[in-house]
Amino acid sequence: MATLPNPLPMLTSDSSGAALGLQLPPGRLLDVTDEGPWHEPLLWLADGRAKPGAWAALTPARRTAGLLPVVVDAGGRHGGPQDWELMPDEMSYPGDHDADEVLAELWDEYAAGETQEEWPGLAGAPASAADSVDPEAVAADIADSVIENGSLLEDPRLALVPARRSADIPAAIGWTGPVNHEGDTARLCAVLRSWEDRFGIRVVALGFDHLLVSVAFPPDTLAEAEAVAAEHFAFCPDNILQSHETNIRAYAEIRLLNQPAWHFWWD
Repeated sequence: MATLPNPLPMLTSDSSGAALGLQLPPGRLLDVTDEGPWHEPLLWLADGRAKPGAWAALTPARRTAGLLPVVVDAGGRHGGPQDWELMPDEMSYPGDHDADEVLAELWDEYAAGETQEEWPGLAGAPASAADSVDPEAVAADIADSVIENGSLLEDPRLALVPARRSADIPAAIGWTGPVNHEGDTARLCAVLRSWEDRFGIRVVALGFDHLLVSVAFPPDTLAEAEAVAAEHFAFCPDNILQSHETNIRAYAEIRLLNQPAWHFWWD
């Protein structure tokens, strides 16, 4: 996978991040993968449970060091990122893939048999995308909500990842949460990039096999939501096949219409 220069090694001798213009809480660098130690750190992980406002406090990391924040689950039956069987060597580069082609392939493999319909193509950006909403501010709000609520992540910790854009975070650390659906997470990150462009999403939280994104410009009509729901079906069939909303229309109305966050889980 093509990557930017990784500033994380600088934290080895400067744990506060002062040299990078940061004031980090106590934390550690993780380089653990399924095949042994990676040749450089994959992420910085805070030692303590995240508190509201912690995401916003890491905003300078994006500007000064090219490090992007994400909330990760360091607890639960699967443990933290060091236990997740990360496989960065198996990841391609998200920019090498076309979101429409990726979703069309996944639709034909997983969704077409359920819906008996052809792949409808990518949904258009909602009219609200023209509004002056700051996707970073929405992401900070969703991160605070996840941290305060405590139901999605058992032990939410702030992490920093060297990545070109938020959509690339899962592939940048070699995350294999969707492996039973898609072995190369970078292909799904190509879809996340497209959602960044159309809906202002940001990758906010990662668990062993689930992902939460904030949505600055969610669909605000049922027709728009249904078009996006088709993309979700291809991206993560379990969201529909293993939920109470067992058809695209119900899923669109309940999970997508005017919703500021999308959650995905792979069995």
